[in-house]
Amino acid sequence: MEIRVQEAPFDLGHEVETFTDRQVNMGAVVTFTGITRDLPGAGMDRMEMEHYPGMTERALTQIAEEALARWDLGDVLIIHRYGVLRPQDRIMMVATASRHRAHAFEAAEFLMDYLKSRAPFWKKEVTKDGADWVAAKDEDEKALDRW
Repeated sequence: MEIRVQEAPFDLGHEVETFTDRQVNMGAVVTFTGITRDLPGAGMDRMEMEHYPGMTERALTQIAEEALARWDLGDVLIIHRYGVLRPQDRIMMVATASRHRAHAFEAAEFLMDYLKSRAPFWKKEVTKDGADWVAAKDEDEKALDRW
């Protein structure tokens, strides 16, 4: 299991290759990459992502451990960025490895639902018209409820 909270960009190809290469006896690797998107009609300049060092890593470790306990996984990787992010920047990555694809997919989806609504990150979207803090959406909370 590896958890990284970092300001620097990450090389997606390198991360996937490194994660995949260290899997022994695993039949499936599932990855998800989150990308900072522009706001339709708003012209987002940037997103400012904040977190509390230490607290964030502990929370992500806890949820990764829960995924490892609930599904037959061999490994989990979570990378999440903070700082100033521009549209099209990679913001996060989740990877899961399992002997069976269903476990890898379900665990990755579970981790994504948690990260989207409960992970201790705070987002501020900055547009030409000002800035707004982003709250969790109802559909994100509902997605987490199914777990």
